[in-house]
Amino acid sequence: MDETRGIHVADPSALRALANPLRLQILGSLRTEGAQSVGALGGRLGAAPGSISYHLGTLARHGFVEEAPELARDGRERWWRATADTTTFTPAELQHDPAQRDAAHAMRQTFVQLYAADQLAYLETESTLDDDWIAAATMGDDMPWLTASELRELSDELVALAARWHARSDRDRPDAAPVRVIYSAFRRP
Repeated sequence: MDETRGIHVADPSALRALANPLRLQILGSLRTEGAQSVGALGGRLGAAPGSISYHLGTLARHGFVEEAPELARDGRERWWRATADTTTFTPAELQHDPAQRDAAHAMRQTFVQLYAADQLAYLETESTLDDDWIAAATMGDDMPWLTASELRELSDELVALAARWHARSDRDRPDAAPVRVIYSAFRRP
């Protein structure tokens, strides 16, 4: 990709919209697989077309997706695309308004649950992958003792590293596959 398109969220209603696991899966599928019809999304995600349509409407109201009518084969078929490649939010900015804080908390809980589900799904299917893909993957943790400003520096480096690799990605390259990068750095409770 030459340029990453992003959407920044702070509105409590938009944050709550992303707190729904199926909505996040729909958005993730549109970002990863490209524009899709309601039927294709339903088949891919194992959800009824009516449910998919409802959640797409919610995502569209908040600017996360848009219709792609030029892809429809007939007047009954509805296609959708993601409006951005990434979603960003600033947790510290969302702490002062109770509505924002609560909505962001719910959204982030859903993120963590889906991240864990993705990692567990990977482990379940790892044995079906070529050895090169297994050897290339990594999972681990570390626990350095840092100040808040050092944690900020580490977080900025992680975001920049992920962005650099995202910018380098190209879904049309032979042997390229979607790779999930999950990272977090936080003060341990």
